[in-house]
Amino acid sequence: MATAACHRTFATIQPNQCCNSSGYQKGSGNISVKLVPKAFKAEVSSLRRGSCSSRWKLNVIYASSSQTSVADPVLSPTSHTTSDSRKKSNEAALILIRHGESLWNEKNLFTGCVDVPLTKKGVEEAIEAGRKISNIPVDLIYTSALIRAQMTAMLAMTQHRRKKVPIVLHDENEQARVWSEIFSEETKKQSIPVIRAWQLNERMYGELQGLNKQETADRYGKEQVHEWRRSYDIPPPNGESLEMCAERAVAYFTKHIEPQLQSGKNVMIAAHGNSLRSIIMYLDKLTSQEVISLELSTGIPMLYIFKEGKFMRRGSPAGPSEAGVYAYTRNLALYRQKLDDMLN
Repeated sequence: MATAACHRTFATIQPNQCCNSSGYQKGSGNISVKLVPKAFKAEVSSLRRGSCSSRWKLNVIYASSSQTSVADPVLSPTSHTTSDSRKKSNEAALILIRHGESLWNEKNLFTGCVDVPLTKKGVEEAIEAGRKISNIPVDLIYTSALIRAQMTAMLAMTQHRRKKVPIVLHDENEQARVWSEIFSEETKKQSIPVIRAWQLNERMYGELQGLNKQETADRYGKEQVHEWRRSYDIPPPNGESLEMCAERAVAYFTKHIEPQLQSGKNVMIAAHGNSLRSIIMYLDKLTSQEVISLELSTGIPMLYIFKEGKFMRRGSPAGPSEAGVYAYTRNLALYRQKLDDMLN
């Protein structure tokens, strides 16, 4: 990662006439970040984004830790004037993380809603994910009801520079709520509520759960198993299709999580491949054909910015480093600067 003690990394992205059916914005423009003082080194690389045929230029600027960083306001790639684009508006960060490798991932078993923990590699992936989001504000955490997602969220937050403590909210009954009450207002300020929701669980794989994937393909045929795993509306025997998983996951997101973002809360969701694919389908306005080809790696965070009622993707699962994954907005850069001032 580009987060060694002697350096801080910022990035800019310049889209050039990019358009697709996934809801990405058309046109050209740039998002700039500047460093103060003047001494800096810039490197330019290029990334492919989704199915878009054009390329995104990623300008990475490295500055020593003794320097002060200030980001310019985000410039919208539209015909609006610079003065309009610099108007202050509320925004919130949304972080999505698929859990790290689980013990059944390692054994190549269909897991679904079976509750298994992370492997050693999965623990390391969760910690690395935490390093990548260590400068992104988090006010509220949502996880599935499954331990592998909860472990990922907790381990990731051990790396956050703000050092707030994630606290699991217990609302099983009135006694659970009373017994877990916190009476110190200062402690509450240094805590992050963690809400568990079964609606964010992995899709239920029915009679495939616990079966070896290769042995299942040998038994039923590769085409049949591929249809169960990758089709949008065909479920495995007595299980859920991706469409059924999307119905519960997106409904929960729009009812419970999106209002938090609208109120300015920065949210992290630690969940699963299919529940997150469902949410990304909603955020990026993907079709049922586009979402079935969407692959999410374990332990790789994705960043969206919610602003003026719209979700803007600012990170890709393919990003190898903090700079590759995130393009900082003005607010994120200022938050990072605040952390630098507070911790140095």
